[in-house]
Amino acid sequence: MPLLRSINFLHGIKLSSMGLILAFASQVNANVEFEASGKATAELRLFPESPQFSHQYQNANVSLAIEPDLFWQWNDGLDSLSFKSFLRLDQHDDERTHADIRELIWIHQGDDWELRSGIGKVFWGVTEFQHLVDVINQSDSIEDIDGEDKLGQPMINLSLVKDWGIVDLYILPGFREQTFPGKKGRLRSGLVVDTDQAQYEATNDERHTDLAVRWSHSIGDFDIGTHWFRGTNRDPILQAGLKGSETVLIPYYEQMNQFGLDLQATIDSWLWKAETIWRNTDSSTYWAAQAGFEYTFYGIQESNTDLGVLLEYGWDQRGKKATAVFQNDISIGARLALNDTASTEMLAGIIYDLDYESTSFQVEFSRRLGDKWKISLDGRFFSPENDDKLLSSFDKDNHIQIGVERYF
Repeated sequence: MPLLRSINFLHGIKLSSMGLILAFASQVNANVEFEASGKATAELRLFPESPQFSHQYQNANVSLAIEPDLFWQWNDGLDSLSFKSFLRLDQHDDERTHADIRELIWIHQGDDWELRSGIGKVFWGVTEFQHLVDVINQSDSIEDIDGEDKLGQPMINLSLVKDWGIVDLYILPGFREQTFPGKKGRLRSGLVVDTDQAQYEATNDERHTDLAVRWSHSIGDFDIGTHWFRGTNRDPILQAGLKGSETVLIPYYEQMNQFGLDLQATIDSWLWKAETIWRNTDSSTYWAAQAGFEYTFYGIQESNTDLGVLLEYGWDQRGKKATAVFQNDISIGARLALNDTASTEMLAGIIYDLDYESTSFQVEFSRRLGDKWKISLDGRFFSPENDDKLLSSFDKDNHIQIGVERYF
């Protein structure tokens, strides 16, 4: 049960959490500032077609999520403690009912350095449709299939701020397994992934300590970043196995080395973006890249509305042997921002696979209702070809998602 695994994870970090609390308590004084916020979300997913695989739920699913956010600051702002947790209760999919600490991190700032210790989230990347270089945190894939939702990662991060750039050093003690939908869940493969049988190349399994270093800098119109990562591959190999008499997929996590580069150029109304990686594991060594541009039309017809047009291409050296969706794909999209008091925004995009001739389309709309409420409407639609093994599993999973958020 994922909720039980989440609870076990919470117990596993209890000592480090207590260390953070004691460190905080030892420095508390009358100047401590405290803020509490967060949001609660009700979500409805509607699937017009009957499921492709047995045991999957039919046409509708309701879930509730809550995300509290607590923040302390003291020592004239040089020290702070941030706590962000997450809990979702799902109507049908037991795997999607889960809890996580997204962030529980103590931050201390020096003159030209910053130290972060605890559980945190780190984002690397500049492209819109795929983030090749974003390797620190594990994907929370039961939240969504776009890879945007991440699990909290135990870490110690030292940032050194120099005139020639920022150097980030990471020690990552402990690994988080990728999450997958359960037997009743939609947006899954034909075989269920059995995370209870996860296997590792590292002899100490999920307790392996990963290392990473990143350099980033802004030079004129260019923002550049480069990194090296050594540790457990966040993307598992899924191997067929047995759970009793049932055939399932068992995740196998290799060790990997990865070098990566991300680059963005801001030139007038143009954003030129590129990410590339070289990854080495026992099973494969390959290059991959994602690159493109975004052009924004500001103040359309003398209004406050902005329209951004996006075009990207994703390539993977492994071709059809790739386990990633973007092995030879063109992505076209548009971003509309009304820039009104309700923060009304819409993003639409289509991805076309040049190898399989498959397409997928997504649209996202959001708008605030007053100061406390927000509504969102998302749609995902798939048109796979039979030989497209990755996308064909979603052939019957076209859906619309309606979300209502209440901020507090």
